[in-house]
Amino acid sequence: MNFHKLALITTLIALIAIMLGAYTRLSNAGLGCPDWPGCYGQINVPGNQNEIMQANEAYPDRPVESAKAWKEMVHRYVAGTLGIFILILCLVAWKNRKEPGQPVILPTILVGIVIFQALLGMWTVTLLLKPLVVMVHLLFGFTTLAILFWLTLKSGHYFLRSEQILNDKFRFPAFLAVIILVMQIALGGWTSSNYAALVCPDLPTCQASWWPEMNFKDAFVLWRGIGINYEGGVLDLQARTAIHWTHRIGAVITFLYLFSLGVIIYRKSMGKVMPTAGLVVATIVFVQFCLGLANIFFNLPLLVAVAHNATAALLLLSLVLLNYILHLRE
Repeated sequence: MNFHKLALITTLIALIAIMLGAYTRLSNAGLGCPDWPGCYGQINVPGNQNEIMQANEAYPDRPVESAKAWKEMVHRYVAGTLGIFILILCLVAWKNRKEPGQPVILPTILVGIVIFQALLGMWTVTLLLKPLVVMVHLLFGFTTLAILFWLTLKSGHYFLRSEQILNDKFRFPAFLAVIILVMQIALGGWTSSNYAALVCPDLPTCQASWWPEMNFKDAFVLWRGIGINYEGGVLDLQARTAIHWTHRIGAVITFLYLFSLGVIIYRKSMGKVMPTAGLVVATIVFVQFCLGLANIFFNLPLLVAVAHNATAALLLLSLVLLNYILHLRE
């Protein structure tokens, strides 16, 4: 298969995997299957009454909830498919390695990342939704998506180098935008995995205060040992409030920086593509900010929460596109 088309398909699968992962996490189905890689010792969810009885006997502390189990297994099936496509992508890259401009290093790195992602998926279950594991799993999922999209752009030979020459001054601001967004995504993952999304039900204040009582000492402890079940969260209200408040501050900083950068690029950049790329960044970050507000106003509806995760992925892709344009080569 053509490397470019394969990279594009794999990118789309990665985006679907991220959305399904968010849906699984936000619908509290992360432990829908108490084992890994199967579900109650099977390759799929126990279906008939006999299978369900055997599963409940084997896992008395985690009786079968078919709806949650299927959400988890569908996510695993898609993640497994993604891993297969990444492996094929790497093999095609090595097969075509003598062709001019054929990327080899990044596809090889992706294989290592997807293996690590599989381990993180296992640890997410075996370590009972430990927030650090969940957050790192999320970050590497976004990393996989970003690399795949970069490979898609590079192998497709999109755009002209003149765009980069005309707009070289935006290189560092665009790279900084990626750093800021990744930090905010990490904060979002930490907020979600610690079940802190709903501790501040009001806006712009939190718990009717501009500076509510917060416990930062416990809020960002990355490792709390093994054997703790983190489903539903283990932190007190003050620690969760500190996490939520930090995520809010990060959201404001991220919005102001990315929106301003997008508008400036739209108005000040030259060429045919860069102004549009700036407008895309500004538009997506505006939508993302509105979705964040909607999560609070409407008490974290599942559809809006999943859309918030999906838009974060699209925002990352828009910044990858921006940085790609700014690093074009002959």
